[in-house]
Amino acid sequence: MRRGPLSLKCAGAAPAWPGDPDFEKQVRDGELRMIFMCVHPEISRDSAIALSLKLVGGFGVRQIARAFLADDAAIAQRLVRAKALIRNRRLTLDLPAGADLASRLDAVLDVIHLIFNEGYAAHAGEDLIRLDLCREALRLASMIADSPLSAPHVDALIALMALQAARLPARVDDAGDLVLLDSQDRSRWDRQLLALGFHHFERSMAGERVTEYHVQAAIAATHARSAEEASPDWPMILQLYDQLMGMTGSPVVALNRAVAVAKVRGAVEGLAAIEPLDANPNLRHYHLLLAVRGHLLLELGRPAEATQCFRAALECRCSEPERRFLRRKLAAAEESQTGRT
Repeated sequence: MRRGPLSLKCAGAAPAWPGDPDFEKQVRDGELRMIFMCVHPEISRDSAIALSLKLVGGFGVRQIARAFLADDAAIAQRLVRAKALIRNRRLTLDLPAGADLASRLDAVLDVIHLIFNEGYAAHAGEDLIRLDLCREALRLASMIADSPLSAPHVDALIALMALQAARLPARVDDAGDLVLLDSQDRSRWDRQLLALGFHHFERSMAGERVTEYHVQAAIAATHARSAEEASPDWPMILQLYDQLMGMTGSPVVALNRAVAVAKVRGAVEGLAAIEPLDANPNLRHYHLLLAVRGHLLLELGRPAEATQCFRAALECRCSEPERRFLRRKLAAAEESQTGRT
């Protein structure tokens, strides 16, 4: 039986922002202070986030580019312009106080989320997962949640990260190879992180503001409930992706929505949902777009086209576990194609 609606109309009092001019004294963590300093209001949002990932997260240009689905050169120029702006306007990256500090919260949360994303699915290297980055992101967000800056969307971000991190023990096998969500051993999901995620998910329901993190957390919660049930509630997940698309228009959200469409309505409609993404320049070298298309084509009994997709995906940047997964999918498509000739 389907659970209650997750359309996320929150009710309650709006979050109270700190008015204490000495609040910055409570932000004692070095990394967290640096992020708040980097997201200066005179620097564009994307540039400030990129600068934070560079200076605080220690990300290289390539990692930042993948986080933004942008070219390396574009990110390098973005960082150069941000540094030039700081120098030319003689901006001081001091920690602000009170409302000025609170006004930077959303950008700080975006930085923390991108740090987590790189840990959850590393874009290069021998390992799919970087637990150090996932733990650091949860630590930073938890510090904000325990401070006067706490707000419902902070709890929503923690819920999202905790519920996703709970699946990490089952996300790779003993050989370090990728295991898709449908094939994961749910008994290996971390129960403490699931409990933490649902705790913060409930807390996130306070207030009237509904953010992207609320909807993403609801999607993660729906998946997490499948640990106790036969399968995820895909119709509910599709509804939530529809809601998220209305808020973001993100091509990555659109790709994830297409997967949900395929689960609910079949591979033909899933492919139709993917088709508009071909024209998006940000996904030109995105291996997951090609991998999803190849999977759906193989499901429809079109192995020759699936083979082309997996070969193209292998030409894109990705981690070694993802590359091994794509090779296995390519081999399956080629074997299926041979069986049809």
